[in-house]
Amino acid sequence: MERVFSGAQPTGNLHLGNYLGAIRNWVALQKQYDCIFCVVDMHAITVWQDPKELRSNIRELAASMIASGIDPEKHVLFNQSQVSAHAELAWIFNCVARIGWMNRMTQFKEKAGKHRENASLGLYAYPSLMAADILAYKATHVPVGEDQKQHLELARDIALKFNNDYGVEDFFPQPEPLILGPATRVMSLRDGAKKMSKSDASDMARINMTDDADTLSKKIRKAKTDPEPLPSEAASLEGRPEAKNLITIYAALTDSTVDAVLAEHGGTQFSGFKQALTDVVVEKLAPITEEMARLKADPAYIDSALAKGAERANAIAQPILREVKEIVGFLNS
Repeated sequence: MERVFSGAQPTGNLHLGNYLGAIRNWVALQKQYDCIFCVVDMHAITVWQDPKELRSNIRELAASMIASGIDPEKHVLFNQSQVSAHAELAWIFNCVARIGWMNRMTQFKEKAGKHRENASLGLYAYPSLMAADILAYKATHVPVGEDQKQHLELARDIALKFNNDYGVEDFFPQPEPLILGPATRVMSLRDGAKKMSKSDASDMARINMTDDADTLSKKIRKAKTDPEPLPSEAASLEGRPEAKNLITIYAALTDSTVDAVLAEHGGTQFSGFKQALTDVVVEKLAPITEEMARLKADPAYIDSALAKGAERANAIAQPILREVKEIVGFLNS
């Protein structure tokens, strides 16, 4: 059975990049795979989180996933901390993974920066927990962005070493990456060379999933462009990152291609194209934003949906964890 596992951190300020780069693709995967979607709140606390904000962000992320089309009845949606198998398997994987492997993880170096000695041990061991997230369910496929490919490779290495160390060939699968969609990297509206980010100082740099129609219109109207009209061929977008970004967003939201968008809009000025883009963004995002607001106003429903998902996740993970403990040599009651 082919099974997809994917997760996102509940760190607030969900934006268009999160939607186009991840959540929308997850919705499409539901048609092909048995899917497990996780709000990875344990990953979130590798850096300090205000507890009240964390609870709110967990609910907001779950609401955005459901509003976008994730079906918590047909598939599994839960928050990570409700399933203990993640933490238990992560410790076992900590004892399988090598320090040298962890030292090669570029994301830790980027996040820790010059303050490596002050970073949490959790941040350093983050990839081991990610491996546990995936392998606790023996997932066969994982949607990943470019910044997570190295972590998935580590998960594959851990799975292989566990199988070899304990002589259990093929116990853990080698999960395959799924890199999906035409807009896996959505860039800032203020700087086409920078990825759209929830941490950007300027709110004008991103399209938030909670923005109303007027705010969306204003942000697109003020998005940075260049004085040249839109080209007719994709090759002419080289060296024009802001233009490329807006065209890519349009293509992704309309399930089209950059070439098709340019065939339709090539030669027009950005003022006209921005209005067309605004219409598309409002059409696609407004229903999601409205449904998110409705769901967020009913936290009891969100909590119940996550708890039911956790029960189903536990039903899958616990038998696998029990086998792992038996293989390792632990005494199981």
